[in-house]
Amino acid sequence: MSGAAKSDSTTGSEVMESSGLSLTARLEAVLLAAERSLGDARLAEAVSEDGAAVKSEEIRDAVDDLNAQYEKTGRVFRIIRIASGWRVMTIPEAAPVLKRLLVQRQQSRLTPATLETLAIIAYRQPVMRAEIEAIRGVACGDVLRGLLERRLVRIAGRAEELGRPMLYGTTREFLKVFGLAGIDDLPEVEGLPREPSHRVAAAKPSPESEAKPDMADTQDQSADADAKSGESNAVGVTEDA
Repeated sequence: MSGAAKSDSTTGSEVMESSGLSLTARLEAVLLAAERSLGDARLAEAVSEDGAAVKSEEIRDAVDDLNAQYEKTGRVFRIIRIASGWRVMTIPEAAPVLKRLLVQRQQSRLTPATLETLAIIAYRQPVMRAEIEAIRGVACGDVLRGLLERRLVRIAGRAEELGRPMLYGTTREFLKVFGLAGIDDLPEVEGLPREPSHRVAAAKPSPESEAKPDMADTQDQSADADAKSGESNAVGVTEDA
């Protein structure tokens, strides 16, 4: 009895649950889920069911069948042989579309300089550009213009100081991008208290002004020229490479 029980237990641990899918369907599922190319032996092991081993010839036939289906139905991917393995890849004709997607992803990334500037604005808003630069130690004209264009930052008004310099604050788009319900949801950061730097002296500008760079602020423009070289590595572009 004990021997029989042991035999049954061993058999049960070795038998894999049957999926009920065809070989081509099982092969497609494995290749779509794989993070790298898989050789015939690995694929055969993964798709074998009911104790029946799958041969390399069957793998190749299933690949041919799937590729024929993809071509017939206008799919943009094929199962390609790479080195000694198989992998699902897009066809060359899809390259322009994927290239545009890559560019969009690159443009969506914020540089460390941009993130630092955005954090200062978020915690100290409404805040003047001069104060941002005092905290960062470098000019931030290009960074601010980029944030305005992305609609992450807006012109919140003007400070009640000589020259009435521009004040900057965050937007609803900022909250949306960073998954915040409100500014109060910002985490506490040591050395960066969450408090406004100035009272706003003027009403908020129209929505059109949110996306426009601060071209009229001559103080900002003069500071750009003084520290442009020191900022070039951080803000020469608005996204990471």
